Amino acid sequence: MDFFKDFKISYVNIKNGIIRYRRAGAGPPILMLHGNPQTHVMWHKVAPALTKRFTIICADITGYGKSYKPKLSNDHKHYSKINMASDMVEFMNLLDFNKFYFVGHDRGARIGHRLALNYPDKVLKIILLDIIPTIEHFERTNKDFAMGYYHWFWLAQRYPIPESVINKASEEWFFAHTSREKKDNDFFDPNALADYLVCLKNPETIRAICEDYRAAASIDLHDDRISRSQNIKIKMPILVLWGKKGKIEQWYDPLTIWQKYCVQDVKGYGIDTGHYLAEENPEQIIKSINTFLK
Repeated sequence: MDFFKDFKISYVNIKNGIIRYRRAGAGPPILMLHGNPQTHVMWHKVAPALTKRFTIICADITGYGKSYKPKLSNDHKHYSKINMASDMVEFMNLLDFNKFYFVGHDRGARIGHRLALNYPDKVLKIILLDIIPTIEHFERTNKDFAMGYYHWFWLAQRYPIPESVINKASEEWFFAHTSREKKDNDFFDPNALADYLVCLKNPETIRAICEDYRAAASIDLHDDRISRSQNIKIKMPILVLWGKKGKIEQWYDPLTIWQKYCVQDVKGYGIDTGHYLAEENPEQIIKSINTFLK
């Protein structure tokens, strides 16, 4: 299959800066957001198979890829999931999509969680890949989590401690970081890998990644506690998927956890992959999306 066959790469100016994205297809829109340390091209095996039924929009999230990089701030507010979700709503509005389906992986799924809470009139259905709520991770922290997801604490250290180390060897860091389940260096498609690495060699991207994790350990927790105390929950239908070879199923009962944050019954199951579901088993992800959004 050709890499992102029939997709057009474009840029749009929201009020805070530029968002890079690819778009193709016809039908109801699906916004697809990636995780760390990747870009929108992580969907290259999934997105083309959906274009006959849907309009597919794959975007670089705030700070990542070739989207704009907000500056540092003491409160990390620019990288709060509330702010990043607001960017995506504005972005979709500029594309003339006032309502849309959502599929997100990793950090993109965390933005999706906040989209669902803050913009229930925008998101029709939501699919989240390989996460539980951020606040649940922190409140359940133990040795296994601290060792297995050590980057949550390393990347959140004060500026410029992690940045100064990663920028000296960003490519080596990428391969170390993406090997939570052991994999060869040819695991990622060469076209996707090239995009990941060229973006990571920009020091502003590394700073943005760290700010994202600093926000998760500070302002995002504050916002999550407020939402939970006010009993604000996901109202639309939700599907959660996770890699059976990864940590989510090993550490948690994801459906039981997500049920506390949703009004409707939560659907979900594990897939025979590690963390990078869309690149490891795209056929199952495509099937899951088509079935849930039928």
